[in-house]
Amino acid sequence: MSPPPKTSFLRRLAAALKMELREHKSSFFVYILLRALVVVTAIMQIGNGNYENVFLCILTLLLLLVPSLLQLTLRIELPSVLEIILLVFIFAAEILGEIQEFYMLIPFWDTLLHTLNGFLAAAIGFSLVDLLNKSRKITFQLSPLFTAIVALSFSMTIGVIWEFFEFAMDQFFGMDMQKDTVVHIIRSVTLHPEGHNVPVVIEGITETVVQGQDLGVGGYLDIGLIDTMADLLVNFIGAVVFSFFGYFYVKHRGRGSRIVAGLLPRRKEADQDFLRIAEEQAEEGQGEP
Repeated sequence: MSPPPKTSFLRRLAAALKMELREHKSSFFVYILLRALVVVTAIMQIGNGNYENVFLCILTLLLLLVPSLLQLTLRIELPSVLEIILLVFIFAAEILGEIQEFYMLIPFWDTLLHTLNGFLAAAIGFSLVDLLNKSRKITFQLSPLFTAIVALSFSMTIGVIWEFFEFAMDQFFGMDMQKDTVVHIIRSVTLHPEGHNVPVVIEGITETVVQGQDLGVGGYLDIGLIDTMADLLVNFIGAVVFSFFGYFYVKHRGRGSRIVAGLLPRRKEADQDFLRIAEEQAEEGQGEP
């Protein structure tokens, strides 16, 4: 008699994911609450015929699983605080920002999210180095200053990649992710009548006319540059803040910074490695008569 077929990896992953989601009661409650809100939003968008937003809701449901999937595949344990922040960040960016139009209704919404993104990305970059420092397989230790620099650089790289993504979506899919900014003064060497490399300054701009039509915006439209640089600036501020605290956390060997300690992932213990547990349970099930 041939042996029973092996349990597929996807089934083992699904079983491990269920265990992972229930590991922390606080983050599991937030996950269930946000998931329910996304489902309600999707139903409302179907009723309104906004099928693009329905797709965005489906994407959000998948993104809400990312923190748990990272913990399973990388075999790391995210603190509940960090996991909750990541879940709320995803919901705030996709559902509140895009579908509920918080980006338009609340002027600082985009700035807030980019600042938080810089902070969180620095935390992730910092934790990667910190895990390497604690690994027995690594024969060298990175200094606190270098660890902070790596965290800062990692965060800024993530921020730049995201701006590349926004630019690509605007250029190739006709979106407007890099929002325009109304300004009342421009400086441009292109406008110099003799073609010299001297900026021509035009002040007091109150209208933008395109093909003879006043756009009614009350000034000149900057097409995305100011928005992009502002996003990178606040990303930098968030990254610097975490890197600053992270430096002292490493320098004093984990003492004196609850902010950093509460956001740093750690390696999973044997009883928290749910993917391995799911694999063992599958093997035991195959061995039963």
